[in-house]
Amino acid sequence: MSASYRYLEMDALRGFAVMGILAINIAAFAQPEMTFVSPLVSSHDSGPDLASWAANFILFDGKMRGLFSLLFGASTALVIERAIASGDSAAKVHFSRMFWLALFGLAHFFFFWVGDILFLYAGCGCVLFFFRDWSAERLFKWGVIAYAVGAAMLISGLAPMLMLAEEASQANTSQAVLDQVMEIYAELGTLPADIAAETARIQDSFWGLFHYKISEQWSVPLENLMLGPIETIPLMMIGMGLYKTGFILGQESRATYMKIGSRMMALSLPFFIIFAAIAYAQDFNTIWMMNITQAWSVLPRLMMIIGYVALLVVLVQRFKNSAAVQRVAATGRAAFSNYLGTSIIMTFIFYGWGLGYFEQFGRFELQLFVFGAWALMLLWSQPWLKHFRYGPLEWLWRSLARGQAQPMRWS
Repeated sequence: MSASYRYLEMDALRGFAVMGILAINIAAFAQPEMTFVSPLVSSHDSGPDLASWAANFILFDGKMRGLFSLLFGASTALVIERAIASGDSAAKVHFSRMFWLALFGLAHFFFFWVGDILFLYAGCGCVLFFFRDWSAERLFKWGVIAYAVGAAMLISGLAPMLMLAEEASQANTSQAVLDQVMEIYAELGTLPADIAAETARIQDSFWGLFHYKISEQWSVPLENLMLGPIETIPLMMIGMGLYKTGFILGQESRATYMKIGSRMMALSLPFFIIFAAIAYAQDFNTIWMMNITQAWSVLPRLMMIIGYVALLVVLVQRFKNSAAVQRVAATGRAAFSNYLGTSIIMTFIFYGWGLGYFEQFGRFELQLFVFGAWALMLLWSQPWLKHFRYGPLEWLWRSLARGQAQPMRWS
């Protein structure tokens, strides 16, 4: 098999993931950061806005990021496999890629958006290398175990916060308890003064915001690495295992994919519908929402991620020659460029150094920006890749990692 062989299934899955991630990230680009957790942190709370939140929460929230993490693990296994086949040092190829990915991530964080995941992926990728020789079964088994342990840690870690909030809601609650709850809200950054301060920062100049990140948020990328053992590394391990079995490459039977996909979706979907109903019942209280979105959702989320993989593989194989699947696959081949490109475009649209539309649109209206970005991804990726081997940032990353400019045009 040629070293340049592309797996349509992996490319298309990556395309679906990078598009789906924007459906969730759009709120964090255009509204206060904690809107990512609770829609009422934003000043826009119409019925269509809340319905849009519910749809995104049930179908996309965490699932597309999880799918992206699975694919990162699968791609890591593929890159290591091809490095060995080419006679290169797997360690040199891999760690060079992770080094430059970390620098891209830091540039993304400090110059554009605090929601960067590239630095986290680079750190987790360094750890993932040491699992490269594990069997598929071992990777999947321990990936699932580590993920479940991480879920238990999140649930137990956030539960005291919820119990305290419930105690504070009772009659004759002590002032000490009320003060503790207010401290939690302050730490979460959801008090009106915190939202106002964040809005003012976003509306500041490019260099004003950059200076704030350098002086006040410089440690955030390092702090985010703590998420690695809890969620990201386990998902990457599972993805590496799914690559080694051929599952993520479409090498199982259609019946197997349909059986696994339908069961995983049937098991997970009711959880998210129930969680959304609880969120409405609790009026989107931030402490409740932290528990719902960051803890309770973790285990059913893994089931839905696996379900998406299975059903999307069926969809891709069924329509593999269609223009739509080919364009989605091209979007996935240029996922690095599309991911960073959307950050640049969206921060320009919503931040003060650009058009300054921060907090000017509700979540429902923001879906129009998502659809526009999707159209742009689908329109440019395929024509570009007909002329060039890589997306522009993929080419830059590859050239830096290999220490020399790579051939760009098809010969």
